[in-house]
Amino acid sequence: MPRKSNRNIARAKRHLRLRRHISGTAQRPRLNVYRSLSNIYAQVIDDVAGHTLVAASSLDKELNLTYGGNIEAAKVVGKAVAERALAKGIDTVVYDRGGYIYHGRVAAVAEAAREAGLKF
Repeated sequence: MPRKSNRNIARAKRHLRLRRHISGTAQRPRLNVYRSLSNIYAQVIDDVAGHTLVAASSLDKELNLTYGGNIEAAKVVGKAVAERALAKGIDTVVYDRGGYIYHGRVAAVAEAAREAGLKF
């Protein structure tokens, strides 16, 4: 098996381990982050109802990003998801780093969302 798929399997296992402790409710939904090599995605999810409440990604046309695989793009996505969540009345979330290390793009999404007004 190639090394890349082994890494993603290990990340998925870490994410499942984290999800035993992290769950989003209607009052405090979960802010989930997924990063690929060239893009980054963030969603605010109510796990009780099973619905995505708000989403933003580096592929969104209104964000005007030329490349989504860097820290600058992650900051823009974090700010966008926070603004959209606040517009829907969501001000407190639980941060789900998706099995990734809290570093680089994953941390940049969280810090930008905090600066934009989300509490977690």
